[in-house]
Amino acid sequence: MTQDVKTAQSKNPDLLYALHDKPGFWPSSFAALQHVLASLVGVITPTLIVGGVLGLGEHIPYMISMALIVSGVGTFIQCRRIGPIGAGMLCLQGTSFAFLTAILSAGMIVKSRGGSPEDILATIFGISFCAAIIEIFLSRIIHKLQKIITPVVTGTIIILIGIPLIKVAMTDIGGGFGAENFGSLDNLLLAGIVLVSVVLLNRSKNPMIRLAAVVIGLTLGMVVAFFMGRLDFSSLGNLPLVSVPVPFKFGFQFDLAAFIPLAILFCVSAMETTGDLTANSTISGEPVKGPVYMNRIRGGVLADGVNSMIAATFNSMPSTTFSQNNGVIALTGVASRFVGIYIAAILVIMGLFPVIGGILQQMPKPVLGGATLIMFGTVAVAGIRVLSQANLDRRNMMIVAISVGMGIGVSSVPNVLQALPDTLENILKSPVAMGAITAILLSLILPEQTHGEESDVETAVTDDEDGIVKKTK
Repeated sequence: MTQDVKTAQSKNPDLLYALHDKPGFWPSSFAALQHVLASLVGVITPTLIVGGVLGLGEHIPYMISMALIVSGVGTFIQCRRIGPIGAGMLCLQGTSFAFLTAILSAGMIVKSRGGSPEDILATIFGISFCAAIIEIFLSRIIHKLQKIITPVVTGTIIILIGIPLIKVAMTDIGGGFGAENFGSLDNLLLAGIVLVSVVLLNRSKNPMIRLAAVVIGLTLGMVVAFFMGRLDFSSLGNLPLVSVPVPFKFGFQFDLAAFIPLAILFCVSAMETTGDLTANSTISGEPVKGPVYMNRIRGGVLADGVNSMIAATFNSMPSTTFSQNNGVIALTGVASRFVGIYIAAILVIMGLFPVIGGILQQMPKPVLGGATLIMFGTVAVAGIRVLSQANLDRRNMMIVAISVGMGIGVSSVPNVLQALPDTLENILKSPVAMGAITAILLSLILPEQTHGEESDVETAVTDDEDGIVKKTK
């Protein structure tokens, strides 16, 4: 047993390599590959969805390449820690599904005005660049933000992120927007194969199979689609050999109505990153309180903001710390931040070759929908889990009920806001913006329930020793 392994195990018996240990080439490469497999779908899927929904077909391979390259660069910054930027832990960066709803809304605003695909992308990356500044600022006061962005607010917003995206997944299962064979048996069969395979693989006792369940499911779906004649790789020959990152390749545009929902989500992202980094610290055997811990949190949230600015500059969507990689650390016992360099290298190398994006672009919509239905449903459930950890008294239940109702309401009946000024209508018809603004305002306006107030719900508790049933309030 090496000295590094002995040192790691003395700090945490579940770890083979601790935070500052340097594993050799093969242990690092194997651990890095597992992180990439666990996060690859999360890195590329938002681009596939945005490109498909907004009709950005010709630009999708390039955007996928940029997503992979930016994810690699962001991971390197987060793990290596450059000055105050970065948590200095094994954290993988990529595009979060949390931003999808706001980005799609921004694209639809530009598209409704007759904007070209280049105008859509210029606006998406322009508002992303500006909104990232907010997270950079919040990183300095992250400890105070928790007083405003409470678990009740965060849980409500996450639910409103997931629910509208389920509609996107179901549309893909049917064949995609405007598909001539929408809802055909072939489409449902493809989606069903992916959906069932992901569920079955996720129930495996082998942790490696569970981590790669979505990747395996999508691969199986692509193989079936190939034999069904649903794949056409003839266009791959027209792609360049190497993707060259070009700053603001599509231009830079700004739209206030599109900016505000995204700005709100950056606030939520900062809180989610705090939770992810806290979990990472726990698994890595590092402190979860005190100056070292807080320094890492601030550096990690700052890196999220900086990496999102880099992403927007190089034509990719906002970046955030992935939570699924905490599970990979627990599985492999490798918490070394130096593994992040290997992860970054793999992602950048993959991104340099646009043929990878071209192949992924050929993925039939039902194949993608079968996997994303589970992912988006999981996002909504994550919001419910956050709410379950909050104190859902009468006040908080009222906040959640009104906020979720308003968010889903404007998503289902957007014409209800048609009498408002155009800018205000575009802001509030985003379910995330409407729900978040409602939840934050109600949290600030409604007084906290005092300790002496009685709850409407009584819980029966049985004393096992004497069989007496007591009521607790």
